[in-house]
Amino acid sequence: MPGSSLFPRLPACVRLAACLAVCLAASTGAGQIARQAGAQAELDRSREFAELESDVAALERQLGVYKRVARLVAPSVVHIEAQPVREYRTRGAQEAGSGVIVRFRGQPYVLTNRHVIRHSSPEHIRVQLVDGRPFRPDRVWSDRLTDVAVLSVPPSVSQDLTPALLGDSNTLEIGDQVLAFGSPFGLSHSVTRGIISAKGRYNLDLGEGEVELQNFLQTDAAINPGNSGGPLVDLRGRVIGINTAIASSSGGNEGIGFSIPVNLATRIAGQLIEQGETTRGWLGVEFDDGFNERRARTAGLPRLFGALVERVFDDSPAERAALREGDILLTYNGVVIEDYNHVFNLVNLTEVGEQVQIEVIRDGARVPLSVPIGRRPDEDAIP
Repeated sequence: MPGSSLFPRLPACVRLAACLAVCLAASTGAGQIARQAGAQAELDRSREFAELESDVAALERQLGVYKRVARLVAPSVVHIEAQPVREYRTRGAQEAGSGVIVRFRGQPYVLTNRHVIRHSSPEHIRVQLVDGRPFRPDRVWSDRLTDVAVLSVPPSVSQDLTPALLGDSNTLEIGDQVLAFGSPFGLSHSVTRGIISAKGRYNLDLGEGEVELQNFLQTDAAINPGNSGGPLVDLRGRVIGINTAIASSSGGNEGIGFSIPVNLATRIAGQLIEQGETTRGWLGVEFDDGFNERRARTAGLPRLFGALVERVFDDSPAERAALREGDILLTYNGVVIEDYNHVFNLVNLTEVGEQVQIEVIRDGARVPLSVPIGRRPDEDAIP
């Protein structure tokens, strides 16, 4: 019959119930799949966190050296405040900087920069230890040309101090990791991290033109006003420099800081303590300031560098080493000479009596020589 079916027609309510049952079953299946997917995602996330924890733990075992260095060096670092004496008070407020405790001949001293304390006097200088104890030095020594200063430590606090471990700045290489300690903007006992960016920097315009003898380490460790006098330290916790200056257009850190090599700073400090003054090295030559690109190429050099000897003084270290007029000094203890100012810095900063190896060009040939550096005479005794 038309419209007939082999199956009886079900009531509408039954058909609706059947549809709902099918939909519910489908929904239940989808929900179960979603829950399983969510659980798996959470499990994967937990696994990634566990892997991250493991990787960071391994990394922290390596990077933990920075925390150990900071912990070991901090007791040797001091904060310095220097009130200007009357004649300098119109120039501004007190100077603030840093210093590091060193031991010399069995006694503790504070090594710092001259410019931190140059306008002050011992009774106006306040030194604060890491534990908060303050003291005033009994005596102050300083050297204007290198910006090195030393402060005495009174016996009342000298027994409980922690002198720093000193390194050898001559062994430093560009790229070595370093930490800078100090009091940037008065924030005492701060630590920053970087590398040795360069060595042997000179001809920098520093300290109102007073710091004439320069052989700086350059670092990108953050150095700011207040870091002056604080130590630059290697990853073995050894002091390898004294933070001194920055190159900046803003007055703050821009990644170019300068430190006095610790070998130089401690040698100057030792001379100041023992002699009350410093001694400078002397070669005994005059250089031709008209040495130029054309003359350098005529001598066979690929570019302008070195220093042309114009005169050798009688009975000088240079004469005893057989240096001659017309020699072009190329290297000084392995350092390539850029110009005669470079030689002036290196010679003046060399320890008296040190045997220095140099190389010169003489009549087109390279000649190695050994020169014993003498003591620079008084200026009025130099012809």
